[in-house]
Amino acid sequence: MGRVVVGVAVGVAVAACAVAAVVVGRRVKSKRKWRRVVGVLRELEESCETTVGRLKQVVDAMAVEMHAGLASEGGSKLKMLLTFVDKLPNGSEKGTYYALDLGGTNFRVLRVQLGGTRSSILGYDVERQPIPQELMTSTSEDLFNFVALSLKDFVEREGDGTEISLDTRRDLGFTFSFPVKQISVSSGILIKWTKGFAIRDMVGKEIAGCLEQALTRQGLNIRVTALVNDTVGTLALGHYHDADTVAAVIIGTGTNACYLERTDAIIKCQGLLTTTGAMVINMEWGNFWSSHLPRTTYDIDLDADSPNPNDQVFCCSFCFLIVITPWKSHIIKSLLQGFEKMISGMYLGDIVRRVILRMSQETDIFGPVSSRLLVPFILRTPLMAAMHEDDSPELKEVGRILGEILGIPDVPLKVRKLIVKVCDVVTRRAARLAAAGIAGILKKIGRDGSGGLTGGRRSDVKMKRTVVAIEGGLYTSYTMFREYLNEALTEILGEEVAQHVVLKVTEDGSGCGAALLAASHSSQSVDRVQLL
Repeated sequence: MGRVVVGVAVGVAVAACAVAAVVVGRRVKSKRKWRRVVGVLRELEESCETTVGRLKQVVDAMAVEMHAGLASEGGSKLKMLLTFVDKLPNGSEKGTYYALDLGGTNFRVLRVQLGGTRSSILGYDVERQPIPQELMTSTSEDLFNFVALSLKDFVEREGDGTEISLDTRRDLGFTFSFPVKQISVSSGILIKWTKGFAIRDMVGKEIAGCLEQALTRQGLNIRVTALVNDTVGTLALGHYHDADTVAAVIIGTGTNACYLERTDAIIKCQGLLTTTGAMVINMEWGNFWSSHLPRTTYDIDLDADSPNPNDQVFCCSFCFLIVITPWKSHIIKSLLQGFEKMISGMYLGDIVRRVILRMSQETDIFGPVSSRLLVPFILRTPLMAAMHEDDSPELKEVGRILGEILGIPDVPLKVRKLIVKVCDVVTRRAARLAAAGIAGILKKIGRDGSGGLTGGRRSDVKMKRTVVAIEGGLYTSYTMFREYLNEALTEILGEEVAQHVVLKVTEDGSGCGAALLAASHSSQSVDRVQLL
């Protein structure tokens, strides 16, 4: 009997040891999984590091590229495009002006009433119209006839219901968000269509002239006095409200910047004369690249899967022929629009998705790899921002988005916190690089408290109040992004200089800003800008 008891006891002990071994083994395995996942995060943090020293290197590189782009065509990764806008709204504008914003499958017509003093917008009317699908591939005449008819209906509702004369001269600012070769402040030639448009007979034609002909056919006496892009419109709107505005930045789905440059600094156009001695330069800074940018393997992979893989979109006014030897092509192509793909809303969410995918592939911490994780751009940046800014104790929004969007259900709280950290790393890098870009503009125009491109910090430089107009949902709606950007700009410039720099949010530069530019150029019977 005693032997039986001993045998049972031994068996129980052996079983207990086996169970314990299994439990310990699982814990060890779980810890290994966790360490691998944490390792992916740490690698990301190191790759995305943006120390102040590194950011200042990006600032210097941006300023150097700006100089090079102004010196010669094709001499820089930045296009530094002439806009021929030499007079920004200053508050003296008075009257009713129109704007047309055409840049996608919808267009907007706007009417703005100006009171003749700064920030005096007395009236603002806007109407949005969808463009029928068939017109996107029809003829230029069909497209602009449709636009002109909509504009006619809009003009006829001007005023208080009294009879309107269509013969009365009206000025219009035209925001045309397609690749254009600008030839004056009010004219430009279409280089190519994007965004689903394929109207072949329009390519190579002067855009404003086509619109004006359609308006004439509708009995309207409307002249296009400014043909601009949305960034220039943002600068115009900012300057109308604040005379110290010298630059504008858009950080939304895409990103770009423009600023006011001295005419004598535009070396590539010698003999350029403006009555103001200055001109707005459209940087197209999404194309900026520097070896100092903290690029990761996720950025490289994203480029291959982006809507414009290995393609430098013609956001520019001038077309260049670039000969690339085969062995260099993969290097050059991967750098195109590198800056934009690190900081704009189109891409941030997908970078986070790629990090989560790698974590899922290296361990089964999320269970089997979800098929949704393999879909590029399924995680949009607004969803990423919602996870990043989830302040609920259980991170319920993080769990919901992981489950509903990425197909990863029942994620433990510890892992949810890790995902929030991934969002933070990606967002912080983007915001700090955007701040470095802004500081680069300030350095170029001598508003960063230094001696310019070659000088260091100088104590004898008297700082002027400097306003940068900023627009786009990534900055205006994403609190953490905005805070990181503002923090980094202060770190780069130093508190003493940063207190003189104001980032001022504007709204609707592509619409209201275009109308303001129509007003500021309306009294000109000839172009103010001349090439000698």
